[in-house]
Amino acid sequence: MRFFKFANESAIWRRIALCVCVASMPLASLAEPMHAIAMYGEPALEPGFSALPYVNPDAPKGGTIRLAETGSFDSLNPWILMGNPVWPIFTQPGLVTESLMMRSIDEPFTLYGLLAESVETDPDRSWVEFTLRPEARFSDGAPVTIEDVMWSYETLGTKGHPRYTAVWSKVAKMERTGPRSVRFTFNTRDRELAMLMGMRPILKKAQWQGRDFDRSSLMAPIGSGPYVIDKVDPGRAISFRRNPDYWGRDLPVTRGMYNFDVIRYDYFADASTMFEAFKAGEIDVWRELVAARWDRDFDFPAIRDDRVVKSEIAHQRPSGIIGLVMNTRNPLFADWRVRQAMIEAFNYRFINMTLSGGKDPRITSYFSNSDLGMRPGPATGREAELLAPFAAQLPPGTLTGYSLPEGGTRAIDRQGIRAALDLLRQAGWRVQDGELRDAQGQPFRFEILLNQSGSAMRTSAETRQIVDIFVESLRNLGIRPQVTLLDAAQYVERTNNYQFDMTWYERGLSLSPGNEQLLYWGRSGVTATGSKNWMGMDSPAAEAMIAEMTQARSDADFHAAVRALDRILTAGRYVIPVSYSRISRLAHAARLDYPENTPLYGDWPGFMPETWWQEEKK
Repeated sequence: MRFFKFANESAIWRRIALCVCVASMPLASLAEPMHAIAMYGEPALEPGFSALPYVNPDAPKGGTIRLAETGSFDSLNPWILMGNPVWPIFTQPGLVTESLMMRSIDEPFTLYGLLAESVETDPDRSWVEFTLRPEARFSDGAPVTIEDVMWSYETLGTKGHPRYTAVWSKVAKMERTGPRSVRFTFNTRDRELAMLMGMRPILKKAQWQGRDFDRSSLMAPIGSGPYVIDKVDPGRAISFRRNPDYWGRDLPVTRGMYNFDVIRYDYFADASTMFEAFKAGEIDVWRELVAARWDRDFDFPAIRDDRVVKSEIAHQRPSGIIGLVMNTRNPLFADWRVRQAMIEAFNYRFINMTLSGGKDPRITSYFSNSDLGMRPGPATGREAELLAPFAAQLPPGTLTGYSLPEGGTRAIDRQGIRAALDLLRQAGWRVQDGELRDAQGQPFRFEILLNQSGSAMRTSAETRQIVDIFVESLRNLGIRPQVTLLDAAQYVERTNNYQFDMTWYERGLSLSPGNEQLLYWGRSGVTATGSKNWMGMDSPAAEAMIAEMTQARSDADFHAAVRALDRILTAGRYVIPVSYSRISRLAHAARLDYPENTPLYGDWPGFMPETWWQEEKK
């Protein structure tokens, strides 16, 4: 549930008085330092709050939690494009490195001060200023300085991953404004930039002197977070040890968090092997994403004797998009009719029944399961107004309404095959001697690229089963694609460079979409390597909706822009979507516990393992 409050009544009167006294002064003078910042409205937590609402402030410290990942790693630097990094350093915010502000996962678009004691910006968000806490320290005891902050921002912005460089291009000026203060002035009208500037990892400048930041490395980064890197077995395991001298352990934003003495990640070749390790007690937590497996596969000794328990945690976060993505850089998939034909040939109902018993719902849009998702039927109101200027260039259904075919209960959905053949004929393809060919006689051939390690959502065996059923269906269209399995390193290399025709795609989305959407769907990703725009979409309409999102001043305007973007993405027919889960299913060691209050995002980075703890021995 979303809600906002004014910081306190005295703050309101201060602002009113300030407006009366300086009505003729520039807008920038209306700014004042705040403990938090929201995209619009006010932060839910007032100054002086004691702890975040989704933590147990009295959680005991101690113990070890053993987690797992599939694949491997060869770098401890997740902030660059090169290498195959240890992702927990990046995906678990605040674990080793910290940022000036931190996200509350109980609010869709609010940040609270972490390294920064205050944030200040003008009403137009044309600049933002942060003031460091004087007590902030790196894990080696050195103070976090403005020099460290400014070096980190410039280095990430010029040598870092595209997720950082894209935003840095919108910074006109970075300047030191005081002993502990830094200001960023922007060259672009974008209200989200004031928040994004608070979310960059702060690294220790001295550690990187004389080193190439943009090269992968197994050097353990020095951060200011609650954990330090303890042991590294390259490609196989990494453990993080809680720093007993962590500078921020008594802050309201960290109270009740970071409770384990050790967090360990082991890497496995594939998800099936990882699950067997979990059943054997070598891993403490298993995240199950398929309802049928949750009901079928969790009857083993550790469950029966209560050493492992099953927990279901509700959430309200968007489904994101999961499925087979078509690369429109390949002329074969540049025509929306061909992409729709692939969707028609993908018999979702049969596949879902075969793999999950039909229990999980299908992803019907990129923001399914949230209030940000597009509504059935035609666009109306502000949403329709935003899309109207681009109507001529958008695929059919974008404004009038688009829905996915349901599929049939048998392996071959004849209705879907007929619909696919009709679309392919419209696009210039004909079946000749059992093979689909164009007017020049060239066959319809493409490659489906798969990661033999599986993915975050599916094991390699499940993904292959989905693809096998799909491939069999395509034979009825005269199409015989090549399926290629690669190891994790090869797969990352090829997908980073968009060297595929079709592949498995998973893109999580949040309740606070903004500038990162350009990295996912922006036209720069058509050619620039390393973006998440795997489909190669080049849509002025999508970029215009993202601009509207970042300029929104009200909940209504923001929702309209996101729903309009959702229509563009969904009706673009870039991905053949599968199912998602409305709950998080976690099987975990019975000695582990978590807070009763579930945040808006549910089980999300920032909740597990950050707020979990090990129960004290009786």
